[in-house]
Amino acid sequence: MISKVLIANRGEIAVRIVRACRDLHIRSAAIYTKPDESCLHVKIASEAHCVGDDPIKGYLDAKKIVETALECGADAIHPGYGFLSENYEFAKMVEDAGLIFIGPKAEVIRQMGNKNIARELMKQNGIPIVPGTDPLNKCTMDEIKDMAEKIGYPVILKASGGGGGRGIREVWREEDMQMAYESCTREAKAYFNNEEVFMEKLIVNPRHIEFQILGDNYGNIIHLCERDCSIQRRHQKIIEIAPCPSISENLRKVMGVTAVAAAKAVKYSNAGTVEFLLDDYNRFYFMEMNTRIQVEHGVTEEITGTDLVVRQIRIASGEILDLEQSEIKPRGFAIEARITAENVWKNFIPTPGTVTEYYPALGPSVRVDSHLYKDYKIPPYFDSLVAKLIVKATSYDLAVNKLERALEEFTIKGFRTIIPFLLSISKSREFRRGFFDTSYVEKNIEKILENTNDPDENRKDEIIAAISTAIKKYRVD
Repeated sequence: MISKVLIANRGEIAVRIVRACRDLHIRSAAIYTKPDESCLHVKIASEAHCVGDDPIKGYLDAKKIVETALECGADAIHPGYGFLSENYEFAKMVEDAGLIFIGPKAEVIRQMGNKNIARELMKQNGIPIVPGTDPLNKCTMDEIKDMAEKIGYPVILKASGGGGGRGIREVWREEDMQMAYESCTREAKAYFNNEEVFMEKLIVNPRHIEFQILGDNYGNIIHLCERDCSIQRRHQKIIEIAPCPSISENLRKVMGVTAVAAAKAVKYSNAGTVEFLLDDYNRFYFMEMNTRIQVEHGVTEEITGTDLVVRQIRIASGEILDLEQSEIKPRGFAIEARITAENVWKNFIPTPGTVTEYYPALGPSVRVDSHLYKDYKIPPYFDSLVAKLIVKATSYDLAVNKLERALEEFTIKGFRTIIPFLLSISKSREFRRGFFDTSYVEKNIEKILENTNDPDENRKDEIIAAISTAIKKYRVD
């Protein structure tokens, strides 16, 4: 068994990994950059090591992180999600240093991290893929437009090394192609240091369905049911549900078998996710594979009773997967709402600040994963995710009720969050029915905002009313 894990991440996911290590009686070594020295993962880990003054660079310095792991006596590194979690060069560096990378092998990350290589692998193994092209970077604009014409508009341009909603441009008309292509390649270069871009047919308003995969180092692979991640804004997930409330049992089985086949095609090990797009005719297409733990892994844990982070560590330690596919049966429904520090009334701009009050929702089958605590000052340098609210119930309808109740109780003060926005969605008719696609938020944004209560505006109204009353009381006639 692994004896010490260095956590190459921060915030909520680092806290989650520390707790998994504690459950296994394994020591944890946190890393942090100077602006993060008061972050919760630094406080609760067995030990913590500063990796630099720059807020971001330390978390991306693969060499420094591996050196720190060796110096502190760690025998494994858990990358979490984001940062270097899907960087195959980092995983290879960990392996070459004689350390255990808690995730798939570096070569698998390399193959699945490049969307073009992944598409070709899936195609060779009979996995349905969206009609598309090879990389376009060596093509002329006329050739690119010809390809788009053959595929049929609308199309979507994607960065080969992309993820997290970056490096994506929809193109609905030929005259918009050049601007979209140039913009997409610039963003791909800036965010992924890889300007390679390819084209796919745009599946209009699909559902985004992903399957959680778990495999050991001996070829045993299963899935742990699906998650519906269709509630998105600008390709970023907001709410996730497990299992999907709107697909048939037969379709679930077919997609699950396909997801396992996709994982077996690359000899996958550890935790990962196979993502599909599902159209109006229940045709599904492989989109990508995430070679890491997902932000939304908690909903799968709730319906299957499987601690995925603990399983990651045990698999990396060499344990055989002691779960059979026939044993995995979802129990009830779980919903996760991502709580971010953003101002929804100002185009979702980040709102870092100091936590003056923090009362997370409680009650039966209500879970909060977070790194917040009272008086914690949120640095302005990182992703705006501050908490994940996860609820579970015996039916989807009851789960939505519980989500609504928990969001109403959840109190974070000192900065704005999107809790009121999430609450508005939870009360909507479409969400309660369980029939929605990836266009839901975009199509209904005005209605959602209209029904979103702004607590700060209410406070302003109270202050104005109090001042008005005082003026009337003390006015001299």
